[in-house]
Amino acid sequence: MKALQEHLNKWLLLYVVLAMAAGLALGYPNAAWTKAHQDIVSTLTTLAVFFIIYPMMVNLKIEALLKAGKNIKGLSLAVLYNFLWAPLFGAALAATFLRDPLLALGFLLVMVVPCSSMSIGYTGLSGGNIELATVTVALSFVLAVFAVPLWMMLFASQYQVVVPIQDMLMSILTVLIAPMILGYLTRLALVRRLGEKGFQRLQPLFPSLSLMAMYGIVFLIFFAKATMIVDKWQTVAVLIFPNALFIAITLVVVTWLNRRLGLSYRDHMAVVFASTGKNNGTAIAIATTAFSPLVAIPAATMPIFQIMFLVLYLKMADRLRGYFGERPAAVTRAVEPSLK
Repeated sequence: MKALQEHLNKWLLLYVVLAMAAGLALGYPNAAWTKAHQDIVSTLTTLAVFFIIYPMMVNLKIEALLKAGKNIKGLSLAVLYNFLWAPLFGAALAATFLRDPLLALGFLLVMVVPCSSMSIGYTGLSGGNIELATVTVALSFVLAVFAVPLWMMLFASQYQVVVPIQDMLMSILTVLIAPMILGYLTRLALVRRLGEKGFQRLQPLFPSLSLMAMYGIVFLIFFAKATMIVDKWQTVAVLIFPNALFIAITLVVVTWLNRRLGLSYRDHMAVVFASTGKNNGTAIAIATTAFSPLVAIPAATMPIFQIMFLVLYLKMADRLRGYFGERPAAVTRAVEPSLK
């Protein structure tokens, strides 16, 4: 099981690229099927996100989750990055690169809708603080109910913004609360059946399941958006620079600042993924209910750039451990046997 985990980690970028290519190759010629079965694609995407988070939650300790809620520094930084840095930096990028007002408004909408539940999966895959990531996502969802209308009123006072609170609550229930409960119950059942040592031998399986589910969601995103990527490549091209610059610069700024402020590697990974990854599904829901279809395009294209940059960042995990003054995971695995 550990060999499978190491293999999937080693070839992470290759498998992601293959999933992207397969999604485009199969999605474009089957555009009619995708359009007619959007509910199936949406359900599969939700299931993929669920199975990214659920295996991580099997290793989650509830007492550690309660402790993470007291991590004032980590939570405060995540809130500042999500609700202050992202909208202001996004406004500067939109003013610089986007001339179409509706396209600019859609880009700003993506900036003000905070972290995706996928950030918990990325945090777990990097060996970060899953408990802090979980609390951060939940807190961000609650604050978004107030922050999104406020920022959108500032950016587009001529529109009446409708925040889909029910959709947000269902998202929390589906990809956060349900996996947490099922993961905790699974952990209890496995420990009772196998014992603590038996459970620990099984632990490497869960990150592997999360990785395979992540490859699945990459495929589904590119499968579902294949027609838009190919047929409206000019619109996608216009969004390349603001999207890429936002993610790249945010990763650099948050990494540098978190280290300066004394965050540990584990806490940093929870904060950086929660601050950089955006909840594109919620942004699309707001755009389609409150604005025009053009406003939804930035939210629909953001996952393309988001996945590529965050997977690359994930691949830098060992270097980042060193940057934060911790021993790289590969070195730790080599040293630990000699200490036993």
